[in-house]
Amino acid sequence: MAVTIQVRPKKTKELFYPESDGKPMAETDLHRDLMFEAIHTLQEHLAGTKAYVSGNLLVYYEEGNPRRSFAPDCFVVFGVEQRRRRIYQIWKEGRGPDVVIEVTSSSTRREDMVDKMELYARLGVQEYFLYDPTSDYLPQPLIGYRLNNERVYQPIESVVADTLPMNGGRSAAPSFISRLLGLHLRLDKDGILQFYRTDTGERVLSKFEAEAERRRQQALAAQHHAAEERRRADEEQQKAAEERRRADEEQQKAAEERRRADEEQQKAAEERRRADEEQQKAAEERRRADEEQQKAAEERRRADEMETEMIQLRAELKRLQNTHT
Repeated sequence: MAVTIQVRPKKTKELFYPESDGKPMAETDLHRDLMFEAIHTLQEHLAGTKAYVSGNLLVYYEEGNPRRSFAPDCFVVFGVEQRRRRIYQIWKEGRGPDVVIEVTSSSTRREDMVDKMELYARLGVQEYFLYDPTSDYLPQPLIGYRLNNERVYQPIESVVADTLPMNGGRSAAPSFISRLLGLHLRLDKDGILQFYRTDTGERVLSKFEAEAERRRQQALAAQHHAAEERRRADEEQQKAAEERRRADEEQQKAAEERRRADEEQQKAAEERRRADEEQQKAAEERRRADEEQQKAAEERRRADEMETEMIQLRAELKRLQNTHT
């Protein structure tokens, strides 16, 4: 009887790509702050664009070899979505960094100027900027390189400031143009790296500055809205006061009309009373006249009776006289 033996394939051990190389994030607080400022500013500038902006993140460029990595201070990858990553693996994302900015220090000067420059050129990083915030380690505090067709870095020609309008004025410091970012990179009077739009000359705010500006604008809008509400409330109050004044005038007018109507009514009542008195007086006069007339008629009747009686007496007397004679 044959015995079948199943052989399980050996599991390939999954390679581990560390999230840290054990090196300090930055040499000084200044280098760390400037690194994060550049990252946050470019994130704000490229918001709404399909681009990934990060920094101090391990970028692995050779699949299967966890030792092949680098950690740029700030880098931009176009065509890759912005989301949180623990590491960046070029073969998984489909493309490597397009722009890199390194904040140079004493411990990274050689690596930034030689080793990383060779690696970045080999990986096709199109624009490479080195920034020395203390002006101690580079020939000048800001240098820019652009990759040519032969994958060799050529220095980017600095743009003299007096040819660049900046925020309503003119800049006195040289700057470098990043064609990919659409920005001028230049140092302000304090030697801090700033970014300016090539189309408008406006300085790009960092995420925190932009948020502060949005809050300031919201506060101004709220203040304007409150002022507008107060203005409308004042107008409504004035309108209500005007309505009350008109209502008071109408009420006073109505009261005056009522007073005049009462006076007219009282006058009419007085006229009626006088008319009634005159009527009563006339009736009394008529009554008295009737009485006088009746009295006169009675007097005339009595006079007529007396006259008749006198005539009769004279006739009787005459008869009697004639009888005796």
